[in-house]
Amino acid sequence: MARSLTLNYYQDPGHGWVRVSVGLLHGLKIAGDISPYSYRREDYAYLEEDCDLSHLLTAAQAAGITIKLKQFHTNKQSKIRAYDQFNLRGV
Repeated sequence: MARSLTLNYYQDPGHGWVRVSVGLLHGLKIAGDISPYSYRREDYAYLEEDCDLSHLLTAAQAAGITIKLKQFHTNKQSKIRAYDQFNLRGV
């Protein structure tokens, strides 16, 4: 049975990120593939749209998960840019 997951896609004038739980990244076995261009806050990763999001979409498709994105846009710089860079220490 196919599963569907809706994730928030945040965009500012220069970039975009998709919010996903760090647990899902581990479950899909891609946490080690995520670059420091993505961010982390608490139990969530904010995957940058140019590279890291493709890791998620590819792994989800292989696992039979359909990803839907709910878009949010701001004309100001996103607060996501101030979050910590993603890394596996402490994950």
